[in-house]
Amino acid sequence: MICKNIVCRIEAEKGVVVINHSLLVTFNGSFDHMNIDATSVQNLEIIEPMHSSLLGTNSKKRSLFHMLKTTRTIGGTRLLRANLLQPLKDIETINTRLDCLDELMSNEQLFFGLSQALRKFPKETDRVLCHFCFKPKRVTNEVLASNNGRRNQIMISSIILLKTALDALPLLSQVQHHCWGQAFTFLYLIWYNDELVIQVLKEAKSCLLGNVYKSICENEKYTSIRNRIGEVIDEDVLHTRVPFVARTQQCFAFKAGVDGLLDMARRSFCDTSEAVHDLANKYREDFRLPNLKIPFNNRKGFYFSIPQKDIQGKLPSKFIQVMKHGNNVHCSSLELASLNARNKSAAKECWLRTAFCLEALMDAIREDVSVLTVLSEVLCLLDMMVNSFAHTISTKPVDRYTRPNFTCDGPLAIDSGRHPILESINNEFIPNGIFLSEASNMAIVMGPNMSGKSTYLQQVCLTVILAQIGCYIPARFATLRVVDRIFTRMGTMDCLESNSSTFMTEMKETAFIMQNVSSRSLIVMDELGRATSSSDGFAIAWSCCEQLLALKAYSIFATHMENLSELATMYPNVKILHFDVDVRNNRMDFKFLLKDGLRHVPHYGLMLAGVAGLPSSVVETAKKITSRIKEKEMKRMEVNYRQYQDLQLTYQVAQRLMCLKFSDQDEDSLREALQDLKESYLSGKHKDN
Repeated sequence: MICKNIVCRIEAEKGVVVINHSLLVTFNGSFDHMNIDATSVQNLEIIEPMHSSLLGTNSKKRSLFHMLKTTRTIGGTRLLRANLLQPLKDIETINTRLDCLDELMSNEQLFFGLSQALRKFPKETDRVLCHFCFKPKRVTNEVLASNNGRRNQIMISSIILLKTALDALPLLSQVQHHCWGQAFTFLYLIWYNDELVIQVLKEAKSCLLGNVYKSICENEKYTSIRNRIGEVIDEDVLHTRVPFVARTQQCFAFKAGVDGLLDMARRSFCDTSEAVHDLANKYREDFRLPNLKIPFNNRKGFYFSIPQKDIQGKLPSKFIQVMKHGNNVHCSSLELASLNARNKSAAKECWLRTAFCLEALMDAIREDVSVLTVLSEVLCLLDMMVNSFAHTISTKPVDRYTRPNFTCDGPLAIDSGRHPILESINNEFIPNGIFLSEASNMAIVMGPNMSGKSTYLQQVCLTVILAQIGCYIPARFATLRVVDRIFTRMGTMDCLESNSSTFMTEMKETAFIMQNVSSRSLIVMDELGRATSSSDGFAIAWSCCEQLLALKAYSIFATHMENLSELATMYPNVKILHFDVDVRNNRMDFKFLLKDGLRHVPHYGLMLAGVAGLPSSVVETAKKITSRIKEKEMKRMEVNYRQYQDLQLTYQVAQRLMCLKFSDQDEDSLREALQDLKESYLSGKHKDN
C-alpha cells in the first residue's frame, strides 16, 4: 500500500505514468541482514577512516570499502557498499557466493574471461533503467520541445547505452584463450571467432554462475530487444563519455532516410562543426598559433585552448573571455560564439526529431523492462564478485585469504587472523586468533597501551563482516556462527553538539548496546569506564560484563583494569587473554602477539609517560604511590585465585566437553581427546595438592 501511494504521488506531481512491472521495491531490514549501527560503522572504519586527516592524500584507501572498491560499474560499487553496511545472515546465500568465489579462484580462464567481458559493459548500465520506467502522459512535439532538448538527449543516450550493453551481453558466455610464445603465457581475449570460443559460463559448476547463464544468456528477450533496436539505430553507434563524440553519436543514432527533418538538422550540425574547425585552422595561420586546439565540453561548447608559451605579449583583441587554465589559456571569439549557438541549435533539433521517432521503440522496450532489471542486478553482482572479491584475493600472496565455514550454533573460531586493512600497509603484521563458544562466550583482553588491543577488536569484527558478505577472509582457518548484530564501544571524545562529555557519550553507546543486544550478537568494548573515576568505572565495567555473560552473545572486552580478571574465577564462560610485552631496561618491546592468561606488567603507564617526556621526578614519585596501592591489590587477588582454583579447573573441563559436543571428529579422535582431557585434569589436581 505504501509503494502504491508513492507511485500515485509520482504520477500526480511529475506528470508521468509508471509502467507495470517496471519497479522492484524491496526492504532489506535486519531480518535477512546483519545490523550494524552508525557508531559501529564509524568505529570499524567500514566506509570511511576515522582519522582521515592524519593519513595524507591516500586516506580513502584506508577503509574496508575503499580497499575492496575495485569494481568497474556504478551499480557494482553501490552493491558493495550496501553489502558492507548490511552483510548477509542466510548461510545458504553466503555459501552460494563462496562457491562462486571458489570456482573463480580455481578457474583462471573463467576469472579473467569474465573480468574482460565486464569491461565491455558501460559503467552506467543500471542507471538506464530509470529512463524506461517512466513516460509522459502525452507525447507531442510541444511536450518534447518544452524542456529545451535535455530530456530528449537523455532518452537517446539511454537507447545508445542499452544497445552497447546488449551488444556486450553475448561476451558473458563467450570467452576464449590463446597460447602465445614459448612461455605458454595465456592471454584471455574476447573474439568473435566461433571456432575458438569457449562457453565458460555454460560450463560453470557453481549455482550462482549457472543461474546467471540461464537467466541472462539463454533469455531470448534480450535478443528480441537488440533486434528491435537494430531496426532503427545505426550499427556503428556506441556509448561514449567523450562530450563531443557523445553529442555526435546522439545526433546520428537514428538511421538515415527515415525522417527528412532529421536529415536536414544533421546536415546543419555537420556544417557548423566543420566551420568551427575551419575557423580554428584560420586562426592558427593568421595569428601564428600552431598549437591552438579546439576542445569541447557540454557547458561551454567549443572553445580555444592556447599554450602560454606560444603567446607573444597579449592575445589579439579578437579573442574574448580569456581565462588562464594551468599552462594554457582558454578563450573564445565572436565568430566561435555564433557557430556554437548554431551548432547547439542543430543538435537540439536532432535530439527532438530522434526522440519523436524513437517513442515507439521506447514503448516496445518498456514492455520488457523487467528483464532489463534482472540484467542490471546480474551485472552488479558479477562486478562485485569478480572485480572486487576475486580481484582483491588474487592480488594477495597464495593462501593468505581462505574460505570461512559457517555453523548455526557453533563457535567463533579464527586461526591466525589478520587485519584486512592494516596488513596491506604493514607486511609484517602479526596474526592473532580468537575462539569463543557458548561455553566460553566472553574474552577479556589485557595489555599495556599501544600493545594492539583496539586493532585486535576491529580485526575480529571486519573479519566477520567480510565472511558474511561472501568473501574470503585474511586468516589460516575460520569457523563462524552467523552474527545478527555487531555492537562496538570504542574511542573517546566529547560530543559538543549534544552537550555530552566523553563519559556521557560512552554511557549512551553502552546503554544502546545493553538495550538491543541479542543472543547471536557480537559485542566488542574497548576500555569501558575509563572516562570517569576508577571506582565507578570498574563497577560499571564489572556489571556490564555480568549482564553480557548471562546471554549467549559473544563478547570481547579490552581493558586496563586487572581486577576484571577475577571474573574468570567466578564465571566459567570467561577467558583472560593478554598481549605479550617484553620489559627491558625500563623499556617495553611490543610483540603484538595474543596469549592466554593474565600477565602483570608493572608500571607500563609510567614507562610510556617517561617516553613521552614527563619529568623523571614526577615519574619516580608516581611509581612509589602506585607500588603501595598495587601491593595490597595483588595480595587480595592471589587469595581469591587460590580460593576458586579448583572450581576453575572443573569449569575448564566443562568447556572442553561442550566444544567436543559440536565437533565433527570421528569416534577414535574423540576418544583420544577425552583421554587427554582426563589426564590434564588429573595432573592439574595433583599440582594443586
